[in-house]
Amino acid sequence: MAHTLAQSRRLPRIVTAALCALATVAISFPVFAASPKVGSPAPEFRLQDQTGKWVSLKDYRGKWVVLYFYPKDNTPGCTTQACEFRDNIFAFNRANAVILGVSVDDVNSKKDFAKEHSLPFAVLADSSKATTKTYGVLTSMLGIVEFSRRDTFIIDPQGRIAKHWEKVDPEGHSKLVLNELKRLQGGA
Repeated sequence: MAHTLAQSRRLPRIVTAALCALATVAISFPVFAASPKVGSPAPEFRLQDQTGKWVSLKDYRGKWVVLYFYPKDNTPGCTTQACEFRDNIFAFNRANAVILGVSVDDVNSKKDFAKEHSLPFAVLADSSKATTKTYGVLTSMLGIVEFSRRDTFIIDPQGRIAKHWEKVDPEGHSKLVLNELKRLQGGA
């Protein structure tokens, strides 16, 4: 009986350990179509920002747009990425570029995220996941939880995709984007 009791206590630990290991190395699967190609028109969208204001891509025609998708508000990597864009906002302004962050979180989550980190740019709520799907960055963990993959697009003033980074490292990404903007604008 003691042997059976010990085995039954170990089973939940084994199951728990296996689930933790699986979550640690969880494979994410793209859910829908491929991302738009460099040179193609950027898909239009209309999403609410952290204040509830509706924002459309066409609102920024004539400007460079840095459209970055991220998995979840107020998580470590997403906070790092947003704060680095925040810290370089004046350089982006000088480059005639706007920053728009997108995740599948709702407007209230965006409001809290933007306020807590003093974000001076729009973070957009794609609760329906339609824009994330259109840009080909909707992914899922184990086919259960859907979220945005961490991808960034630079959209030129004519509304075309000028650059696309897939599965970016949030640390240092803002400077990488700035350097690419300068190159695309002929300044590097």
